[in-house]
Amino acid sequence: MQGTILILDGVSTNRIMLKVQLSAAYYHVVQSDGLQGLTALARRCRPDLIVTAMTLPDGTALDVRAELQKDESLRQIPIIAVTAQNNPAARLAALAGGIDDVLSQPLDDLILQARIRSLIRARSGTEELHLRDGTPSALGFSEPAATFSTPASVALLTRDAATGAVWRSRLKDLTRHRLQSHQISDIHALMAEPVPDAIVVDLTGEQPQQGLRLLADLRARSMTSNAALIAVVPVSAPHLVAEALDRGAHDVLQGGFCAEEMALRLSSQLRRKASSDRLRASVRDGLRAAVRDPMTGLYNRRYALPHLAAIAARAAESGTSFAVMLADLDHFKQINDQYGHQTGDAVLIETARRLKSQLRPIDMIARVGGEEFLIVMPNTDQAGATLAADRLCRQINAMPFQCPGMMQSINVTTSIGVVVGPPAGADPQLSPEQYATALIGQADRALYGAKGGGRNQVSLIPTAA
Repeated sequence: MQGTILILDGVSTNRIMLKVQLSAAYYHVVQSDGLQGLTALARRCRPDLIVTAMTLPDGTALDVRAELQKDESLRQIPIIAVTAQNNPAARLAALAGGIDDVLSQPLDDLILQARIRSLIRARSGTEELHLRDGTPSALGFSEPAATFSTPASVALLTRDAATGAVWRSRLKDLTRHRLQSHQISDIHALMAEPVPDAIVVDLTGEQPQQGLRLLADLRARSMTSNAALIAVVPVSAPHLVAEALDRGAHDVLQGGFCAEEMALRLSSQLRRKASSDRLRASVRDGLRAAVRDPMTGLYNRRYALPHLAAIAARAAESGTSFAVMLADLDHFKQINDQYGHQTGDAVLIETARRLKSQLRPIDMIARVGGEEFLIVMPNTDQAGATLAADRLCRQINAMPFQCPGMMQSINVTTSIGVVVGPPAGADPQLSPEQYATALIGQADRALYGAKGGGRNQVSLIPTAA
């Protein structure tokens, strides 16, 4: 299943039709007719997204959101409200109240599916940041204080200068954020530091493909990957709505430019960006000295064990697998004995850099021993773990190490033990911390196998027992 979706509607035929629509896309669907028992139901089924009728027998879509806000574990669930007819005033009121999107009947399946994919993808990214931010909390440290909100910079990328001027004029009295306008064909100024916090891309012209390509490019570039992206799509162009969302837009105005709606969507997306930026800063900078190895800059054992426990617990909930690796430099004592500890330290620092360069942002690497490194890769199956471990091994032995103050280079190799941990592999009697320790023990036995097999190789235990 791609995820769980909770449908709220007092009309049973609406629920049935929507369930058929979503089940065909391989979502797990849960249904209810209103607000009664909503919190208990949401806690039990843990939906990735809620689709609710704007009006329920015992409340409204805004009441649904208010109910979820009472429970911290449910606050981040995205909500799509469905109206019986296209009512701009009701849509604006819902967006102002925190509803993520409002769609009108009859539902366009292309737009609905793309919107669901986009919102679930955004929530998954936020949850990953919360997971990383939660690891310091597990160590007993407090979270950083929230920062005050300041006006953000917003770039309007339009098909021509006249359109940009009109949009900017209509928006300037509705938002406190700083507005700049650029033409899509000339965005060099956009890439100058500092990059905008939000970027609005115009897809209403005769050649929307240029804007679509730009959306994908902006999401791919490191400078703009965290900017909030909003696309403006003309009326009756559902294929553009879906493609814009799939290309990386966080939000879409699907009825052309509306200053009031744009101001609301900008505020919502910029709040999310500010929250994500804070979480990233917390992960990057918070308690760095307490959880980092001072020599290599990698995480240390103090951070690694609770983080692995959190990854294991999350995998058990989501039904995904993950990989745990132990990498150990071969004959490292000989390097220290022959060249001195300063050279040995330089080798460790370069090893950390090489290993980290081959990992994804969501992967975790820690130095857990003298020359031993722990790597945790979420959402990784056996095939992916094998490829990644082989790549890491080659990254160490492919090029000799050049150390400061030495004329000659040093050939270094590593052995890697790998275990793939599915949720079913955990003993239900074990706590997440105990399971994490057991996984490391299995990876250590796999590492012992790699050492015994001649070193400079990978040894894999397929599943965690």
